[in-house]
Amino acid sequence: MDNLTAMRSSIGATLSFMMSAWHNPAARMFNTDLLAVLMAASLPWSTSLVAIFSVCWLAAVVLTLEWGAFFRFLKQPICALPLGIVALAAIGTLWSDAEWSARLYYIGPATKLLFLPVLFFHFQRSTRGMWVFTAFLISCTLLMVVSWLVLLAPDLAIRGGDPQRGVFVKNYIDQGQSFALCALTLAYPIFMLLRERRIWPALALLAIVFGMLANMAFVIVSRTAMVTMPILLAVFAVLHLRWRTSLMIFAGLVLLAVVSFAASSQLQWTVNTFLRDYELYKERDIPTSIGLRLEYWQKSLRFIGEAPLAGHGTGSIRGLFESARVGTPVDASGQAVANPHNQTFAVAIQWGVIGVVILYAMWLVHLLLFRGEGFVAWVGLLVVVQNVLSSLFNSHLFDFHEGWMYVLGVGVAGGMVLGARAQGHPQQP
Repeated sequence: MDNLTAMRSSIGATLSFMMSAWHNPAARMFNTDLLAVLMAASLPWSTSLVAIFSVCWLAAVVLTLEWGAFFRFLKQPICALPLGIVALAAIGTLWSDAEWSARLYYIGPATKLLFLPVLFFHFQRSTRGMWVFTAFLISCTLLMVVSWLVLLAPDLAIRGGDPQRGVFVKNYIDQGQSFALCALTLAYPIFMLLRERRIWPALALLAIVFGMLANMAFVIVSRTAMVTMPILLAVFAVLHLRWRTSLMIFAGLVLLAVVSFAASSQLQWTVNTFLRDYELYKERDIPTSIGLRLEYWQKSLRFIGEAPLAGHGTGSIRGLFESARVGTPVDASGQAVANPHNQTFAVAIQWGVIGVVILYAMWLVHLLLFRGEGFVAWVGLLVVVQNVLSSLFNSHLFDFHEGWMYVLGVGVAGGMVLGARAQGHPQQP
């Protein structure tokens, strides 16, 4: 009873503190941080909740900004380049041949980048950035548990359209990207815990990692994650491990991959479909996953060649693909899409070399932001590298789920790193 009374008292004090935000700057900061936590927690589950919480967070953070310092802060390349992409998307409507409704609609995917400077500025002042990462990890862990349950009872899934094996909400690509990011992020704290001989916390995190990796091997197999995860693991080994340790881990991962492939029919099917899908596309023009990407990329290169400097304008992609149709709508060559499944092509078709230069410059300055040591720098580095690699096969910066993973991950981690450096701690612990 004493514990229950204390808990009620604590909850009441917290609610009273939150309600004092109108006259208490500390409460306003707390409420703003809590909204960011809710954004991260809802991202694996819902697009609507993320949109609602992001608008609420932006409205809340406006009340805490020091406007003079914020406008000076926007001059930094880490802020100016994302804003440049949004500005180019808006200006690109002027030379597009698409309908104005399409032009305005396709500004939308870039607008989430407007949150990056605000996140940087806010979380260099806040001390609760780790709450955001923890919320995302816990949310993904719960989703992983639910995914196993949906595998056993498919009727539990609530996602619309055709059911996907083991997918409760959204789709297998979003789910796989979230699990891959969490599993690889936990490599750093597990490694540090083992070095400190804190075995039980390390085992708890290892259980989460193996649960997610097993889910990706036996339940939802994402080809993008299969390609990007080995590269990201290599990045971790180069940055944090001795070469002998790296070789031992590499041998263990190869053994684990062989065992997983032998035991998982889902993984075998995914790997075997690579060659089959390519042959069906080349020989019969069947719109397979790989075949469609090759078709989109070939046509994209032609579109870029027609307007290399400034592109065809915002919202022009679908119209260009419709004009380039060759076969019937059921053939790969007859498909018309608004997404070429490659971030570079999505930018270059609409805004040419100018857009590509700004995009790659943004990735580079964000990558350099996390060149220090520490867990936070590792999180930021991993988010940027994952986005760059996965954007070879999808337009992930403009996609909702992966785009917000980038904005939240880079924004929060970048703000924490900037805050640590401003306080004289160049290496974030």
